[in-house]
Amino acid sequence: MTIASQLAHMPPHHPLAFPEQAFDSPHKGAPSPHADPVTVPQVIWARIAVFAPALVITGLLMMVFLRWFAQGGLSWVEGVLAGLIGFGVFWIALSFATALLGALALGARKPLTKTGDALNVALLMPIYNEAPHLTFGNAAAMMEALHRTRAQGHSFTLYMLSDTRDPNVAVREEIAFAHLCASLPPDVPVFYRRRAQNTDRKVGNLADWVTHWGGAHDAMLVLDADSLMSAPAIRALTDALASDPGAGLIQSFPHLIGARTLFARAQEFANSTYGAALAKGLALWTGQEGNYWGHNAIIRTTAFAASAGLPKLRGGRLILSHDFVEAGLMRRAGWGIRFLPQVGGSWEETPPALLDHVARDTRWCQGNLQHLRLLRARGFHGLSRFHLLHGAVGYLLSPLWFALLIIWALIGTSEEQSVLAYFSPDMPLRPTWPEMGTQGHVGAMLLVYSLLIAPKLIGAAATLAQRRGVLRVGGIGAFFFGLVTEVLLSILYAPILMVQQTRAVVQTLLGVSVDWTPQARDGGVYDLRDLARAHWLETVIGAALLTGIIAGLVSVWLLPIAVSLTGAVGLSWLSGRPTHHRLLATPQSLRAPAIRRAALHWQDGVKQAVQKAFIPGE
Repeated sequence: MTIASQLAHMPPHHPLAFPEQAFDSPHKGAPSPHADPVTVPQVIWARIAVFAPALVITGLLMMVFLRWFAQGGLSWVEGVLAGLIGFGVFWIALSFATALLGALALGARKPLTKTGDALNVALLMPIYNEAPHLTFGNAAAMMEALHRTRAQGHSFTLYMLSDTRDPNVAVREEIAFAHLCASLPPDVPVFYRRRAQNTDRKVGNLADWVTHWGGAHDAMLVLDADSLMSAPAIRALTDALASDPGAGLIQSFPHLIGARTLFARAQEFANSTYGAALAKGLALWTGQEGNYWGHNAIIRTTAFAASAGLPKLRGGRLILSHDFVEAGLMRRAGWGIRFLPQVGGSWEETPPALLDHVARDTRWCQGNLQHLRLLRARGFHGLSRFHLLHGAVGYLLSPLWFALLIIWALIGTSEEQSVLAYFSPDMPLRPTWPEMGTQGHVGAMLLVYSLLIAPKLIGAAATLAQRRGVLRVGGIGAFFFGLVTEVLLSILYAPILMVQQTRAVVQTLLGVSVDWTPQARDGGVYDLRDLARAHWLETVIGAALLTGIIAGLVSVWLLPIAVSLTGAVGLSWLSGRPTHHRLLATPQSLRAPAIRRAALHWQDGVKQAVQKAFIPGE
């Protein structure tokens, strides 16, 4: 496609300055014209209600482990080990406290009101080698739904921003765009642009739009390739931004939809059942210092342009997970970053199988670990730094738990039956490990396991309290069956994900590059050779643990982990198997929302138009 044909699909330029910011100097350019958001007392109390219990739980558990280690005299190695355990437990306790706070506050819903002026909003869908019938179908459904309710004030324009490199996919995109133009009402504004070079990936794609067309729009609703939002959800976010002139970004809570495989259905069930409590709690204690997840969020265009221009990292490296950083830069400039989980009708899809999830997770790991370099960025709000740290810790915890697992296995069941006893008994750094079966140790491990499952149980209890939510999944019997199934699946898959994330962290630290390819929307099918190649490490570790447990050298508490790792290949194969829609049922799986049904209709239409017009090689 030539530059001239690219611009033929776009409106006249309306440029907006987009200065590059710096991390070692204050905000460049004009700050927010509104007063810097003040942390209100309710948010302060919410933070106390979350962080205080998390710290207390962490402290108590560390005391238990320190007393247990001190039975034969506390060495510095044991002290470091207890500290690592405490570090890991804190984040688990924080999730527990957040879910509990959210569950207690779910009944208190503050209605959204519209008090501001009408906004001109651009819907931006960046795409990269995606199936055009899926992306253009979703986009058409959203624009059609918005057109039907246009009397409510705001105006909306769609921009399909392509970075596609595959020429065959690019031709299909042109056909899909032509189909939208011919099928949508003539007064629905839709545009398409494909960049000649995908400089700086998605960051550069959005920057190109801001600098050429951003000045024509008050706000931009950033979507992902699999995003789908109802008209009421889009309007609710727009109303919220219009009503809060100090808000720079408002993030919705995307729910999962469209799952067909066992792994995806488990993810969708967990999101639907446990997500509301966690999201509500997060919104309460983040306040105006929220975060950005890169999609399904509305952003004030001038605020973004004035404060979120991303610089390169040292060595000219691109910031990969840009969303957290952009939120931090906007908050630094005095703009509020809010999270509105009460806005329903915001959807996204999830990878269909375990390996597809791992591929996406590896990319995110590479991006999130970059954030550790930005923790000392000048002028960042404390909570913005916490979000950056939290994103990185989410991956660093896997090698931490993996290391603790190895240590636990080597300790054995007693000093006489320790695997370590077979290696240099006189090694000076080797502590005299206490027996694993002591009452304090058992209680501590039960507490850790309880904290891991507690957010799920809290979320399930909150869902049960809303009788309508249980009825929408087929009744209480179907709900409990789904709950037990999801918990069992999470126990089985968690150790495999721990090993895979540990591998991803090691690869990132060693500088191994990972391709940021499109998500496998229709993946899930892998032959056993590929699965064995992907999961050989888990299989070996699991077999070693099982052997140690049978021999009495390794604690039986590690049996669930050993079973999971040993069966990693089979579990990975099972994850991609299609399942019945009533297994792990959610309201959206039993009855698709209207916007989803409209999107499927549009997807079929676009697919037929592409198949009819597209001739490979021409």
